[in-house]
Amino acid sequence: MDKWIVVTGAAGFIGSGVVKFLNDKGLYNLILVDDIEKTDKWKNLLGKKSLDLFSRHELFSWLEGRGDQIAAFLHLGACSDTLESDGDFLMQNNFRYTVRLAEYALKHSIRFIYASSAATYGKGEEGFCDDHEGLEELKPLNLYGFSKYYFDLWAKQNGVLDQLVGLKYFNVFGPNENHKGRMASMVYKMVPLVQQEGVIPLFKSSDPSRFKDGDQRRDFIYTKDAVRMSCAFLENEICGIFNIGSGVASSWNELAGAVFKALDKPIKIEYIDMPREMQGQYQNYTCASMGKYNGAMRGALLSSTRCVNSPLFAQQEEEDRLCQFSLEEGVGDYVKNYLLTGQRW
Repeated sequence: MDKWIVVTGAAGFIGSGVVKFLNDKGLYNLILVDDIEKTDKWKNLLGKKSLDLFSRHELFSWLEGRGDQIAAFLHLGACSDTLESDGDFLMQNNFRYTVRLAEYALKHSIRFIYASSAATYGKGEEGFCDDHEGLEELKPLNLYGFSKYYFDLWAKQNGVLDQLVGLKYFNVFGPNENHKGRMASMVYKMVPLVQQEGVIPLFKSSDPSRFKDGDQRRDFIYTKDAVRMSCAFLENEICGIFNIGSGVASSWNELAGAVFKALDKPIKIEYIDMPREMQGQYQNYTCASMGKYNGAMRGALLSSTRCVNSPLFAQQEEEDRLCQFSLEEGVGDYVKNYLLTGQRW
């Protein structure tokens, strides 16, 4: 409470949710880092409390002489555009910047929690297990995934995975993604389609022998669950790479059905051809292996009274209740309380 928590990407999708979550727990000793530029990300910070807000370009000069005043970094800032084609930019922005910040945190013994990505798994030929042993075998499908993968690999090769926390986010959806444009979740894009046209288009299957049209599956997780699970690492000393997902693979048909239900509209889905350029790198199935996360958090809860009494860590009522929101509940909350009302979280 007497030190600062630095949140990068603080005005972004997950970052602003982290600020909201920490504020709700009575934590205001936050240093926010983000580049607002010509976006409306600033709206994500309305009503939230912090000590300061400045650009990522100012962070390292601000850090000089302050190593003993910082409790933790939540490094969520990055270019998350999976279609970005400038590899040099991604490596400088996502990899090199993270290395520099991690080295600072390690030097000053500061808790360092950073955003990796499920994009590092590629098509998932090696599965979606967050064990460190097979890290080198992963094959990302795009430059964004590669930039995240490369830092995970850097941490392992430099022997510091036992001093950092990497979070591999799966398909996160929820409030505060208005600024993301083409990278916004399909829930965000589906709602106006249903309102204006009454129909949701989904891709036909590129592998009909295994998946029917619209039955391709993803691990969707509501942002409120993803944020809560991320902030839990502020209350323990657990380190390593962890999946942040629901552990459930839901179909696009199920996601669309949840949107129609939230809008109280009849289900009408049309299946369209998948663009040829996408067929070679399309993920037909993702599902986070959550055993490592569950085991680590359960162990921390049992071994530390600090965790039991923590204002951050929400104790699970049931062993299999990883997420507080099911897919349908998350979509319903998002649509009814945010998208239809124009509110931010």
